[in-house]
Amino acid sequence: MTRFLAAAALAALALLAGASAASAMQIEKIVSPSGIEAWLVREQSAPLVALNFAFHGGSTQDEPEKSGTANLAADLLDEGAGDLDGKTYHERLENHAIELSFQVARDYFHGALRTLNEHRDEAFDLLRIALSAPHFDADAVERVRGQTLSALQRDSTNPNSLASNRWWETAFPGHPYGRESKGVLETVPRITADDMRDYVRRAFARNELTISIVGDIDAKTAGALIDRAFAGLPAKNDLKPVANASPSGLGRRIVINLDVPQAVVNFGGQGLARNDPDFIAGYIVNHILAGGTFSSRLYKEVREKRGLAYGVSDSLVWFRRAAVLFGTTATRADRTADALGIVEAETKRMAANGPTADELAAAKSFLKGSYALSLDTSGKIAAQLTQIQIDNLGIDYIQRRGGLIDAVSIEDARRVAKRLYSGGMLVTVAGRPIGLTSSGTE
Repeated sequence: MTRFLAAAALAALALLAGASAASAMQIEKIVSPSGIEAWLVREQSAPLVALNFAFHGGSTQDEPEKSGTANLAADLLDEGAGDLDGKTYHERLENHAIELSFQVARDYFHGALRTLNEHRDEAFDLLRIALSAPHFDADAVERVRGQTLSALQRDSTNPNSLASNRWWETAFPGHPYGRESKGVLETVPRITADDMRDYVRRAFARNELTISIVGDIDAKTAGALIDRAFAGLPAKNDLKPVANASPSGLGRRIVINLDVPQAVVNFGGQGLARNDPDFIAGYIVNHILAGGTFSSRLYKEVREKRGLAYGVSDSLVWFRRAAVLFGTTATRADRTADALGIVEAETKRMAANGPTADELAAAKSFLKGSYALSLDTSGKIAAQLTQIQIDNLGIDYIQRRGGLIDAVSIEDARRVAKRLYSGGMLVTVAGRPIGLTSSGTE
């Protein structure tokens, strides 16, 4: 009960601190005594600290025949480290209401930590040993491997997973972006403890480390905590290069036969890099077409007018070496062709004519107003600051963002709509869609 109450208090304090910090949002660039840079938001309304960090080098660093290595390593970092076995490590986290998590994306390894101030030394020590001295003990490896394989086995008959995996495999054949970060049933059994140690050795380093801290803490103390967790890591990483890539298969439709009541549809094509001068205009235009809100054109046409699907959306997705537009929907097998036809028709209409002035004004208002929802807790603020640093947007981006949105003219929006939606789409469908078959070049 004590641990439960502590965790509940931590969550409540995090919400309070985040809301207050978001309203002020004074971001400092700090440098630790060992020379590690970070961004800090001081928030004194609650006695907690939220840390978010990222190492360059995610699942793109996996060997093709051992895909899933980075993901498996992330799941095992807290299963024993330093002089603590897995049980003791978890007890230390729970007894002090410390929240610690790791996640692997294609380009980055992400970590997040939240702790009450009174336990911050313990929290940063636990993070340090997880990053620098994980055990990867045989019993823990096999237990977590079994959990991963069970999830992958379920995915092998899941229409959402099948449609998504086939889309990425086809869009990026032979490229690391085409591989599932979790690995596949054939590769996960091949991963050894030494493979995971090698990944940690090559990726966890100080030279491409991004750090954000939000909480009741000053710059000197934050710098000391940063060094406590990260200063002992190697100075330089040792990553394999990743080639630039563009999505392939545009114009193809791939149907994966699966006996399920609904068909899942994934669709997409070339996107915009985050540093592209047209990105903000593309972001607004895509929100108008299919940004996941009730006001988007696809939502109105597919769901509201015809009731063909519960939801339909797409988004701009950007990596270090590629950028895509990726969307999804699900509908009845006998209406899949209708739903997909509407998606394709509306996309072509947007490419040809762009948005209306009223749509542009409404989208700008929504995108500026809703941004605060991504900054309503200390953890969310820290995560946003890390992403802003990764994208090299500048420490004043949060203040400039509204002006960047306002600066997009109707002429900009219509020009970028043509650029974004004229290149054709790759479509994957998992299910038994009536009237749809695979088409396009194999």
